[in-house]
Amino acid sequence: MNRHPPPTPAQAPHRYRCRVYYEDTDAAGVVYHGNYLRLAERARTEALRSLDIPHAEMTRQFGLIFMVRRAKLDYLAPARLDDALVVETRALAIGAASATLRQTFLREEEPARALVVAEIQLACVRIGDMRPARIPPRWRDTLARLAAATPGQG
Repeated sequence: MNRHPPPTPAQAPHRYRCRVYYEDTDAAGVVYHGNYLRLAERARTEALRSLDIPHAEMTRQFGLIFMVRRAKLDYLAPARLDDALVVETRALAIGAASATLRQTFLREEEPARALVVAEIQLACVRIGDMRPARIPPRWRDTLARLAAATPGQG
């Protein structure tokens, strides 16, 4: 999945569209489990970009980055070669120095059936020493927009 589609407009959840390529699959033509993490990273990057809070800007202005602290993936059904996928990204919790996101992988033609559900906890850290740091207010407030339409979240 080496093509990078343009970001979709900001919304909760953010929807990132991609296609499964041969390089993404194992010998059975099924997406290799580790490749979901790459796709999730791209979807998160595009979600932040669509909210006008790109990683690069936070790095330039504050010397901060988001790093994955924890990743939990539930594999429910396989994605296969040439499937058109949508990765929906929602914020579950936003703390002072961390954010937890849920990323749901769906086939475009089966939007009600989750293939993989990932919960990713991001830590905000200083580039210089990799120590935790507070998420800048603009990023924190804007990330809340990804939570706005999450069922059961306030």
